[in-house]
Order: sequence, then structure tokens, then C-alpha cells
Amino acid sequence: MTSSLPAVPVVDEELATRVADRLESIEDRLRASVATSDDMTRWTARHLMDAGGKRVRPMLVLLAAALGDIEEDSVLDAAVLVELTHLASLYHDDVMDSAPTRRGTDSAHALWGNNVAILTGDFLFARASALSARIGPSAVTLHSETFERLCLGQLHETVGPAPQDDPFEHYISVLSDKTASLLALAGELGAILAGAPAGAGDIMRRYGEKIGVAFQLADDVLDLGSDAATSGKTPGIDLREGVPTMPTLLVRRRASQEGDARSLQIIERLDGDLSSDESLAELVALLQDDPALETTRELAQRTADESVAILEELPAGVVRDALIEFTRTLVERHR
Repeated sequence: MTSSLPAVPVVDEELATRVADRLESIEDRLRASVATSDDMTRWTARHLMDAGGKRVRPMLVLLAAALGDIEEDSVLDAAVLVELTHLASLYHDDVMDSAPTRRGTDSAHALWGNNVAILTGDFLFARASALSARIGPSAVTLHSETFERLCLGQLHETVGPAPQDDPFEHYISVLSDKTASLLALAGELGAILAGAPAGAGDIMRRYGEKIGVAFQLADDVLDLGSDAATSGKTPGIDLREGVPTMPTLLVRRRASQEGDARSLQIIERLDGDLSSDESLAELVALLQDDPALETTRELAQRTADESVAILEELPAGVVRDALIEFTRTLVERHR
């Protein structure tokens, strides 16, 4: 099993130790949360969990909780809640994207078929909902609102922008719903449940919304700039499935405005047959050398800087410093 525990931002040894200890407890609770007597679900529900992961969302819950009492037991439930919801969405996303791998291993639908993968995702959503009910009514409301946004984000990505919609605004709205909404939930729940000072929950929610977009823009860069051995995901899989990314949107805009030969060549390949690994690799190579990739990287950094500006509303101290370091690692990561 690949280690699931992420690198804790070490700006203060005591805080880092407390966060690391709580992450260990979260791992135990994650496994307990999907325990079942059903023979098949016992394996399918733990498939992606055991494959590892960065545990970005639980980490954010804990860092937000450090603004109050990080030892509050409901904080652990909140961390498990957001991670289960994230994992459930991955089972569904991989079916919709026909992704062959996830986290360096075969995706669930590749192993057991689409129906089993979808139902396993539903099972995890159900377990996450039970946790929100245990935490309390406010958590149920926040979780249900986030669940709705996850569904709408996936729907809007699948359908695409309407003719009158700006494709860039549409794309950012999809990122906000599919990725940022869950990070916003993580930050808000962590602060509220830990009894952080008044206003901290709102700050962490707004921070989560902003860093979630930056995180996904960085992922757009990572998808093209890495290989399966380091990222755990087939490079360019979104290209094959016709899923828009910021680099491809930038290339399409340039092609429509300037009509240069390079942009038109990339568009022709984007709209062509990418079923073979060779054709996909050729397109990925073209995009790796295209200015759109660096533009996307710069946009991710600017958005991250905006999220840090939100953190500046928090009191100065080791927790704020740790959150700023956490922000940096999300945008500058290589896997």
C-alpha cells in the first residue's frame, strides 16, 4: 500500500506533531468508516483509499481546526467526512472519464465494471452522510450543499458551456463546484467544530474556494507535465475524453483570434482521433511546449496568491504560517 500520509507543513514543530498525530487517527477512522460485512464492498470501498493519496482535504480540516481546539473529536469526523466524499466522487469521475488508472493503480471500473464502481461511490457517499448526521445539523446542511455543487459541477463539465457562455468563466465555475467546494467545506467545518474565533469559519470557507481553483489549475499543468509513474494518472487522459482544461481553452482562443499554424495544428489533433497512446503522446508533447502551459501555471500562482491574501485576515501566528506553506505546496507540487 502506498503511504497515504501527506507531508505536514513544518513551520512549528509542536503544531506539526499534533497535526501528524491526528492524521494517523484519521487514517484509522477512514478504514473503520467503510467497514462492512459485505464481501465485495469490503474490497471495492477500500480500493482507492488503500492506493494512497495526498489527503489534502483532511489536512485542511486539521489546519483550520488548529485555529481553535484541534483535539475536538468531531474534527476527526469532519476530516473523514470530506475525504470519503472526495473518494466517492473519484469513483464516479473515473467512470465518466473512462480513466484506466487512478493513483498509480487500476481504476475501480477497470477492475469491476462501471456498475460496481458507481455503486461503490454511492456507498461511500452514504457513509459520509452518516458521519455528517453524527456531527450535527449544521454539518448535514453544509455537506448536502457541497454534494449538490459536486453534482452540478460534473453535470456542467459534461454538458459544456451554452453558446452564450464565456468558456473560461464556465470552466472556472466547474472547478469551483467540482474541486473548490469540498476544500471550502473542509476549511469551514474544521474552524467551526474546533471553536475557532468568530469569523474564522467564513475566512476558511473563502480561502478553500480560492485555493481549490488554484489547486485544479495546477493539476491541469501537472496532467501535461508529468508521467503516470510520478502522478499516478495517465498523462493527457482529459484530452482523450474531450474534457476541457485551461491550456486547451487558451490554445482554442489563440487559434480563433490569430489562426497561427501551431495553434491550428494542436486544435486539429485535439478534435481528432486520440484513441491510440501514440497520438495522445504526440498531442501532450505539443502542449508541453506551448505557451499556454506556462500561462496556466502563472494563473494558478496568481490564484494561490489571492488565497494567501484571504489568510492574511487571520491572526498572525504559526497556524497562519502553516496554512500559507500548505498553499505553496498545493500549487508547486510535482505529483
